[in-house]
Amino acid sequence: MLTTIAAGRVFDFSHAVGRGAISGLGFRLAVALAAGEGDTIYAVNRGWEQVQNVPWNKTQLGTRIGKLTIPPAPGDEDVVCDFSKPGDGPGELIWPAGIALDSEENVYVTDEWLNRVSIFDKDGNYLRHWGVVGSGDGEFNGPSGIAIDQQDILYIVDSRNHRIQKFTKDGEFLSQWGSLGSAAGQFNSPWGLTVDQEGSVYVADHKNHRVQKFTPDGEFIMQFGRGYGSGKGQLNRPTDVAVDPEGDVYVCDWANHRVQVFGLDGKFVTSLIGDAQELSKSAQLSLAASPDAMKRRREVRSLEREWRFSYPTAVVFDEKHGRVIVSDTQRNRLQIYNKVKNYTTAARTI
Repeated sequence: MLTTIAAGRVFDFSHAVGRGAISGLGFRLAVALAAGEGDTIYAVNRGWEQVQNVPWNKTQLGTRIGKLTIPPAPGDEDVVCDFSKPGDGPGELIWPAGIALDSEENVYVTDEWLNRVSIFDKDGNYLRHWGVVGSGDGEFNGPSGIAIDQQDILYIVDSRNHRIQKFTKDGEFLSQWGSLGSAAGQFNSPWGLTVDQEGSVYVADHKNHRVQKFTPDGEFIMQFGRGYGSGKGQLNRPTDVAVDPEGDVYVCDWANHRVQVFGLDGKFVTSLIGDAQELSKSAQLSLAASPDAMKRRREVRSLEREWRFSYPTAVVFDEKHGRVIVSDTQRNRLQIYNKVKNYTTAARTI
């Protein structure tokens, strides 16, 4: 077990989950996560296009919502179901981007291409959708991140309109804030967002290389990140943000291949870089079925590069188990860290 200790926080790497797959216990470019009841985790699989025989004949593979159970014990994960599929019909997805759950665990999924929000029940049954393309109130141009507060109010990143919009869960427009720019309260292609226990809204301001914090009504409070770069506290195209009950802020520092942790005061705490020394249960089963692949792995001088994150896109803090779950997107897996209290020894510190 690898341990990161910094400023009174302890993060123990637990295990990795999943492998590259178009269904089941695997992922195809998982770009958003949500934690449901019990051990349930929902993952938005963006999928990819594969050319079939001729250039104009393309098939979209793996686009779906995966519902998994991921208990604390490594290797006990299982598939509950996959739902939705590629397409533009009711309940179908083309470029899914964000996911959030309401108080009944209904599942809300944004779609950048279709410019709409699709709603499913917790079993994956399609309920309805709403949203149209445009720049007016309640219209979208590339909706991405989505979060739902304790009153079932929706906050949606309207990425290419460079703003945040606020709705009821039935799609009734309430308000919006933001515009293109780099000043406080402005955005440049924002992506992910979350809402903390106090109702504050945190937005990953992708091309401004920062995270901004707002009141529920859109008043600017503060920002996280020291601007573009790869140093401590600097960000390069952040894609998602999560906040734990203690106020620590987790930012997917996408192009720096890490998750940075900030305190409630905005000060840098530490970085998580990926520690998957052992393959996930499902990846081990796949590898065991290919003796040639196993032989090739034994010939590699070091596998350390494989342990690390590659463009992590989504992060969620699972309050039930006190753990940080990161979508290691390009490697088609999740990496899980436990946030541990009262820890006294460490295998590795940063």
